[in-house]
Amino acid sequence: MKFCLLSNQLRSMAIFWRVLITTLVARKINVICIAPPGDADSAQALEKMGAKVFKFSLDRKGLNPARDMASIMAIFRLLKKERPDILFATTIKPVIYGCMAAHYAGVPGIFATITGLGYAFEADSILKKALNHASVLLYRTALYNANGVFFQNQDDERLFRERHIITSRNKVFRTRGTGVDTQRFAQAPFPPLPPDGEFVFLLTGRLLMAKGLEEYASAAARLKHKYPFAKFRLLGPPEHGPGHVPADMLTRWQEDGSIEYLGECRDVRPYIAASHVAVLPSWREGVPTAIMEAMSMGRPCVVTDVPGCREVVKNGENGWIASPKDAASLADAMEKFLLDPSSIYVMGQKSRQLAVDKFDADKVADGIIRDMQSVFPDRKKWPDPGSDK
Repeated sequence: MKFCLLSNQLRSMAIFWRVLITTLVARKINVICIAPPGDADSAQALEKMGAKVFKFSLDRKGLNPARDMASIMAIFRLLKKERPDILFATTIKPVIYGCMAAHYAGVPGIFATITGLGYAFEADSILKKALNHASVLLYRTALYNANGVFFQNQDDERLFRERHIITSRNKVFRTRGTGVDTQRFAQAPFPPLPPDGEFVFLLTGRLLMAKGLEEYASAAARLKHKYPFAKFRLLGPPEHGPGHVPADMLTRWQEDGSIEYLGECRDVRPYIAASHVAVLPSWREGVPTAIMEAMSMGRPCVVTDVPGCREVVKNGENGWIASPKDAASLADAMEKFLLDPSSIYVMGQKSRQLAVDKFDADKVADGIIRDMQSVFPDRKKWPDPGSDK
């Protein structure tokens, strides 16, 4: 059997889908990974896992129909040449264009995972409303012939049903994101609290406005004067295109002392270990991997009451939930930890327990494979699940 994983980044494949890939390879399934070029280290990492890597051109953020059609054709040619039994597409453009290409290439099993709705579904401007309408039509066309669609939260599934993107014809599954490797993201001791150290909040995410970065900076500015020992760190790669955080805005946050920008990295674990609380005031998520990773390392979290985030944080148990797009509410939630620093230990332990019990990547990978097996046209092609033991 040959399994094709299609995504918009080699890096995200190597990091987020590592456990699924290695599980499939251990079960003697041939895995090919298709993604845009530009990250030789991630491509090498995928090959070390036992996968073959193929590349195609994709404009992740652009709205150029000619470029997007070229991407569809490139995917189609690769699928015709490699003849996979299953396509598993993730992230917006690969889901839409990959499922279309797979249908015409005659791929027997077509599966998509909805990892988040993205910029177009924010629909707070004329441009976004137009993009939303186009996205709905494209999703509807792409998923019409899909054997299965995986959702990471019930809100996204509900929206897709309300917009008639999926119908009774589609088999729908639920998965807890990509899960988290709870062994790799092992529980880590907390750094010293004040007065022996600083109290560190950490937001990990791409530099997009929809991650709630402006609210985070504003909340940090509110708290900084009252709690000078508090640090508000930001870790993540810059973005370009619609919805990105402008460079001058990031510079302003750093110059006024509210935010400490750490840049981007390949391994977030040392940064999580050096923090006390993980923060993600996102406007909407699939299931936030950054929060699952922090939970696995035993960190309590502050998130917003939006799809995806409320899937992982239980208010008052392993963290606090703030109102979305509300800097004052976010500051209040973060301040609870500053007023009661000892709460990080109890809530952090609860985070670790939830990560192990509900979000472990091995369990997530097994569930995804089991769900695909249940609807794959030729189930006999699947190797014995026990062959990797």
